[in-house]
Amino acid sequence: MNKTLVKTTLYFLTGLTLLSSCVPQRKLEESEEKRKACESELSAIKNSFQADEAKIKELNEELAKEFKELTGLQRDTSFLGVNYRQLTNKYDKLNSLNEQLMDKYNKLLSGSERDNAKLSSDLQLTQEQLLKKQDELKTLESQLTKQKQDLDLLSVELKKRESRVNELQDALSKKDQAALELKKKLSDALFNFENKGLTITQKNGKVYVSMDESLLFASGKTAVEPKGVEALKNVAKVLEQNPGINVMVEGHTDDVPMKGNGDIKDNWDLSVMRATSVTKIMMQSAPGIDPKRIVASGRGEFFPIDPSKTAEARKKNRRTEIILTPKLDELFKALETN
Repeated sequence: MNKTLVKTTLYFLTGLTLLSSCVPQRKLEESEEKRKACESELSAIKNSFQADEAKIKELNEELAKEFKELTGLQRDTSFLGVNYRQLTNKYDKLNSLNEQLMDKYNKLLSGSERDNAKLSSDLQLTQEQLLKKQDELKTLESQLTKQKQDLDLLSVELKKRESRVNELQDALSKKDQAALELKKKLSDALFNFENKGLTITQKNGKVYVSMDESLLFASGKTAVEPKGVEALKNVAKVLEQNPGINVMVEGHTDDVPMKGNGDIKDNWDLSVMRATSVTKIMMQSAPGIDPKRIVASGRGEFFPIDPSKTAEARKKNRRTEIILTPKLDELFKALETN
């Protein structure tokens, strides 16, 4: 939305410069400086938005990677747990065998020296095996403790990242829901005009109110017809009641060149002046609308609905679009937090 706002402002300033042939050179230079500043601001906003989109993508990729690592750690922990239980069982058996041998040793202590020597050898071997198993158990316990600590840390970080992603998704869902509710309000307010030169659509989180030239203007004129004024008043009432909506009014023409000698010299002039006329009517109809929310711009013939060179296609392209975008304050706040 900010990108379009800046671009529209540039077009408007350029149009004013062309229309005011008697403006002193100093004002022309000031206008050029403002245009350059707007271009710089546009570039910064575009880079910021692209960076935010890249950051969301990076967060999702990191989330998937860390979830994969978590699964691997859980599998490794399960495997070490099985080994730990097996070694513990073996340790218990060896300990039991040691006790049995000690018992036999005590009973046979008074026996022959040969029997005592063999029993001592067996006892020593058993004790060595027991000590070895004890060392293995300690090593395994240490590994299990380290794995558990890593798993706990990864789980905490995973929950944090899931929370951030959920915040972003929630903000986007709220924006889409706001656009859906706005579309319904506009449909209710403009019921008598739909399919009579006016259409309302929703896409990419925005609501588009498109009005044919036949509803708003006489051919080549910029003054809004009475039936168009009525429709614009209904739109203005909805906008006045919904302050959380940014508004872009775009004028569009066909590709037939204008040959005017007055104020309207080409399709740029015609599209800008028509957008300005529509904007002024809405502002006059609903004084409660903050002027900072609304931008009037001209697109000329460069954004056609139908690029065909037929009369029907050119009729479709001669239109004025009111583009409504719910403010993204919550989404930007979530991005800054992350």
